[in-house]
Amino acid sequence: MADKPIATALQDVLSRMKQAAEKANRTHPVRLVAVSKTKPVEALQEAYEAGQRVFGENYVQEMLDKAPALPADIQWHFIGHLQSNKVKAVVESVPNLAMVETVDSTKLADKLNKAVEAYSGRTTPLAVMVQWVNTSGEESKYGVEPSECVALARHIVQNCPKLRLAGLMTIGMPDYSSRPENFTCLAACRDAVAADLLGLGLADPAHSLELSMGMSGDFEQAIEMGATNIRVGSTIFGAREYKPKSPPASPPKQ
Repeated sequence: MADKPIATALQDVLSRMKQAAEKANRTHPVRLVAVSKTKPVEALQEAYEAGQRVFGENYVQEMLDKAPALPADIQWHFIGHLQSNKVKAVVESVPNLAMVETVDSTKLADKLNKAVEAYSGRTTPLAVMVQWVNTSGEESKYGVEPSECVALARHIVQNCPKLRLAGLMTIGMPDYSSRPENFTCLAACRDAVAADLLGLGLADPAHSLELSMGMSGDFEQAIEMGATNIRVGSTIFGAREYKPKSPPASPPKQ
């Protein structure tokens, strides 16, 4: 359990966000995504009653289970690796899906575009971000390399009319922190994408492309370095509660 009530922890995070924004002379609000991985619906409801409206899930099944049990005005962000065969379920089963932050290929973008187009319950484009730009250089992470950002973003804007390119996202380091160069690299990718789209006459996104970066261990620094969207889980909800793995079966006696 969290060391303090969820409502109190949430207000602490919001206060720290405000202080970080003021320190950096930021005038535009920063969005807080409350990441509820492994947490029960009751915990999310407590955060909702304290005023939180944007929640993020890493796993498709958790989102499918929780979304119907919670108020319809919640804005859901999917922030985990999205397999192509789960796209249709997410789009059709979560009508209040606000954003998929983890688009890492043209194949996934095309699948999402097709699913949104086919779903009659959605009348507006689905916001997406180019996924987990690999600024931490870890091979284990999903996501495109910084050099691939421009091509993927261009594909989304040119070929996926049912999607809206909202920005770029990085996950940072395994300990939920990042070095300053991780954040500056993502900002540079955003600037390259904006310049490319502007040069093609497709859009003027210089001030509209978001930066989703910063988690429990580094969100204040991320805000100071330009984040518009941060993803905070354990600082609000307490440590994640993973189910223990079953021990390996004993070998049969000979």
